[in-house]
Amino acid sequence: MKLFSEHLQTVIASGEGKVNKPSLFRFIQAIYAGFFIGLAFVFYVTVTTGNADAHWGAVHLMGGTVFSLGLMLVVLFGMELFTSTVLSAVACAQGRVSLGRMLCCWGEVYIGNAIGALILVGLVCAGGLYMTAGGQWGLNVIGIALHKVHHTWTQAFVLGMMCNIMVCLAVWFAYMSKEISAKVLLMVMPVALFVSTGFEHSIANMFMLPVGVAFSYLLPQELLLSHGYTPEVLEALSVGHIISANLIPVTLGNIVGGAGFIGLGIWATEKASGAKDANAISRD
Repeated sequence: MKLFSEHLQTVIASGEGKVNKPSLFRFIQAIYAGFFIGLAFVFYVTVTTGNADAHWGAVHLMGGTVFSLGLMLVVLFGMELFTSTVLSAVACAQGRVSLGRMLCCWGEVYIGNAIGALILVGLVCAGGLYMTAGGQWGLNVIGIALHKVHHTWTQAFVLGMMCNIMVCLAVWFAYMSKEISAKVLLMVMPVALFVSTGFEHSIANMFMLPVGVAFSYLLPQELLLSHGYTPEVLEALSVGHIISANLIPVTLGNIVGGAGFIGLGIWATEKASGAKDANAISRD
């Protein structure tokens, strides 16, 4: 834990800064962050399309690696991403920001991320990307979206938790270096792990699930039917089901994994270590 505790004060200061930013500025940064994460998923879909006969692990590792571009853009440009913003819980626990201000910050960033993701959905649809590679790009999107909404509630929650453990570790790694190249390299593997394994990221899903819904209407019906995507199958991509089966449990899992397991977990460990050292000194 020493590797992380040495940078705990940086995490606390960063969280305090996030919460105390001017609201409009933070909101605009959140829109950009949602857009950047959506772009990363566009890259992922492109890389994994047309690889049905390739090695499953290799394809998903490649897709996960390119997806790390999204977090790189967010961190290097200083944008506000909900899944890393939850680390501000440490600043709250330390008494540097109030619970109310922190929750307000989380809400603004979450909504801003959603707007950014939906802007990209509109651009992807307007650009006709669903027919790329003879429609295989769009079919890949629908397949990914359907997979995401067929988790049980518990599965979605746990996958969301595990995802944000890796995202917040990646961000914590980025705090450990001032060199841009080092920050980039340190973030790649945690992101590649969560994406390639299929963990669930609420903001990425704000792009992938709506674009899956849009493509289910935009792709030619004969193409959808030829791949087994009947109207009955595509009913799972209703807005209500997307929210209840994926976005709610995944968001809660992201909070528990990032704010709880990583942020508050490391903070509590450091506090306990400090108390133990103080007791040892007093006994001496």
